[in-house]
Amino acid sequence: MNRKTLVLPAIAGLLTPVLAACGSTDSGGGGGKPIVVGITDSFVATKKAPAPLDPAYTYDTGAWNILRPTLQSLMQMPRGGGLPIPDAASGCRFTDSENESYRCKLRSGLEFSNGHRLTAADVKYSLDRVTHIHDPNGPAGLFDNIDTIEPVSDRELVFHLKTPDATFPYKLATPAAGIVEKAAYAPNKLRDGFEIDGSGPYTFKAEVRNNRLEKAVFTKNPRYKGALKLQNDKVEIRSFTGAAAMGAALKSGKVDMMTRAISPEQIKEFSAGSSPDINFVESQGLEIRYLGFNTNDPSVKNKAVRQAMAALVDRGQIASQVYGATAEPLYSLIPTSVGGHTNSFFNKYGDPSRAEATRILRNAGITDKVRLTLHYTNDHYGPNTAKEFALLKKQLNASGLFDITIQGTQWDQFRPAELHGDYAVYGMGWFPDFPDADNFISPFLSKGNFLNLPYANSTIRDKYILDSRRASDRTTAVIPLQKIQDIVADDVPVLPLWQGKQYVAARDDLTGVEWALSNSSALQIWELGRGIS
Repeated sequence: MNRKTLVLPAIAGLLTPVLAACGSTDSGGGGGKPIVVGITDSFVATKKAPAPLDPAYTYDTGAWNILRPTLQSLMQMPRGGGLPIPDAASGCRFTDSENESYRCKLRSGLEFSNGHRLTAADVKYSLDRVTHIHDPNGPAGLFDNIDTIEPVSDRELVFHLKTPDATFPYKLATPAAGIVEKAAYAPNKLRDGFEIDGSGPYTFKAEVRNNRLEKAVFTKNPRYKGALKLQNDKVEIRSFTGAAAMGAALKSGKVDMMTRAISPEQIKEFSAGSSPDINFVESQGLEIRYLGFNTNDPSVKNKAVRQAMAALVDRGQIASQVYGATAEPLYSLIPTSVGGHTNSFFNKYGDPSRAEATRILRNAGITDKVRLTLHYTNDHYGPNTAKEFALLKKQLNASGLFDITIQGTQWDQFRPAELHGDYAVYGMGWFPDFPDADNFISPFLSKGNFLNLPYANSTIRDKYILDSRRASDRTTAVIPLQKIQDIVADDVPVLPLWQGKQYVAARDDLTGVEWALSNSSALQIWELGRGIS
């Protein structure tokens, strides 16, 4: 029977599952054939990026979904969202009123999957390694507020922070904080290739062809001690070259579930219930898409150019014509469902207006057409990115104020070029590390940011971000967060475009599908089991 399972957000960061239609399945999944999950993410080892699965290097949702089942962290996000819970830790807490000292105690008897003992020294080593390597593509920025890590015993350690940070427990729940063993991961060098070793719920084996990961095989780790309860013994994640091939494999039964990236056409098909053996899950996601600007590039250094683009872009048209019901316009870096959001770009620029864009440019003394190339990755965010940029080009050129060309590039070339500052304007996506407004602000606007943006606003960096992080009650962080969003709307170092929903399609004998993705797009393979439909 075809069931559509809808997961709705009750509050920011917390998901409540609602099953539309009758029927139930028994939990199961021990033994038998592995559960097979299809994805379109591509993982390639190249000369420039030889270590695609090293936690000190990778800072991408797709790769984190490969790391997460094998690398255990001190904390873990619960399946429905909310506050982080202990995983490798038996408990963690702030020990001061300023949120500057965070103490964790490890579970007793922790071991890596090879049987070697895991201690607080390994936790310190793992996080120090990320910050010391400090790869420009990597997640070291998540931990730039750590002053020192102090192991006080084999099972206990204290994180001393430079400034208060109520979001720090969330950062310890990411694969960037995954605990690794020194024997397998050198202190100052990335681990090349596709090996992963840790203490998480699964061991990992890679099947590789031509330096590309084709299949990731996860097998239940009998030595795992943590918060997760596995509903299966073995899962395979297979990488497909596109959504069409992945969808065909699902329909034929070669895969049991498929997720990122499902095309808008497939979403329409599965939503209509045209495949009776497939259940379809829609949930509120926190993915955002935006344009980034190299504000040192002469073509966009004048913020009037960036403001004029903000005044012209028709987000509603992009969402409706390119992505249909899967996307909605976004007028801030912070999605609408996250606490602290405000529509700063709409408040400043209103509906798309050629007259307003003309006024902005003329007031800045710009009378000639602005010539720009918009760069995008043609193989990382799904099949409709090219259509999106074709429409952006059409919108901007139709104003008569811009002369836009577009250029698509493969991700393994696009990302290094973007970090190097080769592009004046480029399109990117963001899947949050954790569902808090800080993670839609700091990665873009802090020193050493994810995009390597040259834009620097000391008021944002040195005041408002710090003020927002002090608040243990995240609802009280609204005022500094709104000020940040208003400054961004005026300076336009980034231009938010849309936010998306997320989807899973699965064979109807699979259980736990409603929990397969968190609202931060974390793939939770341990929730999947087999039952009788």
